[in-house]
This record gives sequence, C-alpha cells and structure tokens, in this order.
Amino acid sequence: MQHEENSKIWTKRFISLFLTNISVFFVFYGLVTTLPLYAIGELHQTDKEAGLLLSGFLLSAIIVRPFSGKLLDVFGKKKLLVISIAGYFLCTVLYLFIHPFGLLLGLRFIQGIFFSIITTAAGSLAAEIVPAKRKGAGLGYFNMSTNLAVVIGPFVGLLLIQYSSFSALFIVMSICILAGGILAVTINTNDLPKPAHQGKLTFKFNDLFERNALPIAAIASLVAFSYASVLSFLSVYAQQKDLMAVATLFYAVFAAAMLITRPYTGKLYDTKGPQFVILPGIIFFAIGLVMLAFVSGPSLFLFSAIFIGFGYGAVTTSLQALAVQSAALQRSGYATATYFTMFDIGIALGSYILGMIAVQASYASVYLSSAGILVVVFLIYLMRLAKIKAKKVAQESV
Repeated sequence: MQHEENSKIWTKRFISLFLTNISVFFVFYGLVTTLPLYAIGELHQTDKEAGLLLSGFLLSAIIVRPFSGKLLDVFGKKKLLVISIAGYFLCTVLYLFIHPFGLLLGLRFIQGIFFSIITTAAGSLAAEIVPAKRKGAGLGYFNMSTNLAVVIGPFVGLLLIQYSSFSALFIVMSICILAGGILAVTINTNDLPKPAHQGKLTFKFNDLFERNALPIAAIASLVAFSYASVLSFLSVYAQQKDLMAVATLFYAVFAAAMLITRPYTGKLYDTKGPQFVILPGIIFFAIGLVMLAFVSGPSLFLFSAIFIGFGYGAVTTSLQALAVQSAALQRSGYATATYFTMFDIGIALGSYILGMIAVQASYASVYLSSAGILVVVFLIYLMRLAKIKAKKVAQESV
C-alpha cells in the first residue's frame, strides 16, 4: 500500500498544483488574446501599441527568469509561489481600474515579474512532488495544464468580450486566479527538500545561463518570433476577417493537434532522432502560417490551426528536450531556464517587430514574414546537422 502511495502521481497536492497552474495560464492566455482588442477598441491604440502589451509583460519575465532559480533556493518555493500569485491576482484586479495606456503597460510589466516567478516555482515544485520513478509521465501530465489553458483561456476570454464586456472578463480572470492562489496555499511541502538558504544573493553567469544550451535556445527564439504572430495578433486578424465566431475554435483545434500528435512525435524523437521531428515540424508550421496569410473563410482558418498546432508542438517540445540533453544532468534546471529565457525574448521581439509590419503593411505580410523566418530556421538546423555529422566523421577517422 505504501509503495502504491509512493508511485501515485495524482495526489491531492499534485492536483492542487495542476489546477493552480491552469489558473495562472488561463489568465495569461486569456489576456494575451483579448488585451490587443481592448487596447484597439476601448483605448483607441494602434496595432503596434497593442503588441507592446505582450512585449512589456514578457520583457519583465525575461529580466527576472534567470534570477528566479536562485531566489527560490534562498526564500523557498511555496512561499514565493503564494506571494507571487497574490501579486498576480492584484494586477489582474487592477485592469478594472487602470485605463491610461502608459499605466496599463506598467501594470503588464509588473505582472510579468510575478508570472516569471510563479511558473519557475510551480515547475520546480512539480518536479519534487512527482515520484522519482514516474518523473517523465508526471511532468508530462503537469505540462498538460498549460496545454489546456491554451484552449480555455482564449475560448472563455473571447466569449466574454463577445457576449458581455471587458469588465466581466477582468472579474472572471480575477476570481480564477484567486481560486488558484487558495489551492496553492493548501499544497503540503513539509516532506520536500528544504531550500538551501544562503543568506545573501550572489549571481555568476553559470547561475543564470547554461552555455551548452544557448545554441539550441537561440534557434528556439526564432521559432518563438514566428509564433508571436499567432499569440499576439490572431484575435485582431480574426476580427478583421470577420471570423471572430470561429476564433475560439482555432485555439481548440490548435491545442488538439498538439496533444494528439505529441505521443507519436515523442516516440519518433526517441527512436529515429530529433531531426525527424524538428524538420517536418518546421515545414508544417510554415505551411500553416502561409495558409493563415491567405485565409478568406472559416475552413482554411481552422485547417491552418491543425498545421500550426502540429508544427509548433513538435518543434518546441523537441528543441526543449535537446536543450536539456545538451547539459549535464545537474544543470538541467539551468538549461530549461536558458531555453525559456530565449523563447520569451523571441516572443517579445516578434510581438514588437511584427506589430510594426502589421501597421506598415498588413496581417497577411505578418504571417508570410513569420513563415519566412521558419525557412531560415530550417536552413540553420540543416547547417547544424551537417556540422555535427562532419565532426562525427572527423572523430571516427582519427
């Protein structure tokens, strides 16, 4: 009985952490999808300024994320998780009262700090809570909470602003994160490893980044740059094309394509090698973006979601695994942080630069440009494979 208990994944505290993570990402994806519409429609800002709402949020997350691992060690994971969720909740409530665009950007920046600490703390706690023998399966289940939020957040967000108001949206988001915070408080961490209190915070380069993971993380940042076109501007594009009625379905199809293909791409990665997943994934992702550029009705719009969902899911999960595998086992946490820091930089730059393209040209140009970036990624990855092959041949001939 004891053995069963020790190998059980879905314990009370794992479920609490799972639901807490859903609430955090529900608010993140819900606001990412709806705030550009809020900025353009209610605050009368341009598309470029609307893109800054995500860039500002991610900028603070990028600045804080490399330090968050050390902060968790010094102050404790659960304590920082609860404090950061309280701050995240307060920021969500303030959307109801802050209307000047400059102040809204400031609020997004502050909320990004809390988001960065929450996500690092939740991921670390999940790794400790999951039984050692079932680490892979347990963390796979935990990551599903983010995948579910990709669908639920935009779906509920777009539904609320279509049939109610932005005030109702902010209230629902606030209630959701409050519930997540209450669940976080209930998580029992008494039997988990105690943080290594070090009294003072000192940071070296190796405390912030994993050098071996940087090349793969840099490739991931270019993929993220392209993904920013979907993350930041899809709702505005759907509104322009009179497709708001099916915009919520786009996210459902996108997530379903990711979830359904993930077991197969994972197996292919392990048996054949990363290139057999990454290269086709890049092609599918690029085709999906080209489809999106030429959308005229709901059929092609939803069909593009299948290609983007499969391509994006295959490429990003494979690159993350490669980044972690490039480092020593004890440096896997730093490799993961390095990957996500570069990924966030890609999304932040993409939101800003593609926002400028949208203003100067059109959203069709945004999606075609994003597809073009993926062609560059494809070539860079082929060059990397050729370099690895040449190095292997040279070693064998010695």
